[in-house]
Amino acid sequence: MQSPEPGTKSTIPAHMTTAERDRSPFPPHTKDDSSTKPNPCSATASALFGQQLPEWLRNSYREGHYNEYMQKVLVYMAEQGVSEDSIHSAVEKIPPTPGLLYLFQYLQSHEQDFELAVVSDANMYFIETWLERAGVRHLFRKIFTNPASFDVTGRLVLLPFHSHSCCRCPDNLCKQVILREYLAGRQKERGGAPFQRVFYIGDGANDICPSLALGPRDTAFPRRDFPMHRLLLEMQQSQAAMFKANIVPWVSGEDIVDCLKKIILEERC
Repeated sequence: MQSPEPGTKSTIPAHMTTAERDRSPFPPHTKDDSSTKPNPCSATASALFGQQLPEWLRNSYREGHYNEYMQKVLVYMAEQGVSEDSIHSAVEKIPPTPGLLYLFQYLQSHEQDFELAVVSDANMYFIETWLERAGVRHLFRKIFTNPASFDVTGRLVLLPFHSHSCCRCPDNLCKQVILREYLAGRQKERGGAPFQRVFYIGDGANDICPSLALGPRDTAFPRRDFPMHRLLLEMQQSQAAMFKANIVPWVSGEDIVDCLKKIILEERC
């Protein structure tokens, strides 16, 4: 989020939000099942089991109930004797999306310009483990995701982040509610000064809802040919008036960096 000139938003190993600061500056980020890097939950299960998850478990997934499904997967992993160390190692080995580390490097070198936050339907254990391994946990002011911790039996227990009344989002997490509350809270903490811009980076269908909260000065970065991008294209054709933010599709983190550089250069000229 760019600072006050405040506000930017982006995406993480699961979705990132960045806000551009006011010339007291800030950075962007946010993610989920479709964002700057593979969803940590799915990737971890794949790394540990490959295609060996039983058919009954794979078929139990219900659209819009990813948190519920991952709870079942984690129970199954515990029953198969998968240890905490094995899960930790699998999460650390999840490869970043192309150009993601380059994006992190750019944001780290411009910490005065952006404020970063993660909004993800993954879970806190996976996200923090991956970010710490990548050496970038310190870049993020806040991580909004489902709580997760190991119980006394060694099972990773996943809980819902919150409850809400949004009809577009899964019961456990609405990214728009989180984004609006975060921006309002930070504006209050900043003495009433809003972020200049918000940059939202995502790739999943559940990144549409928060994107609808963006304004004309903000930018949505949908990953090209992923659900968020396809849904935005459909929205542009049928409900263009609903979406106010600029849309910049990306394939690599380098695409996002190029856009951020251009915006900052234009504002400083």
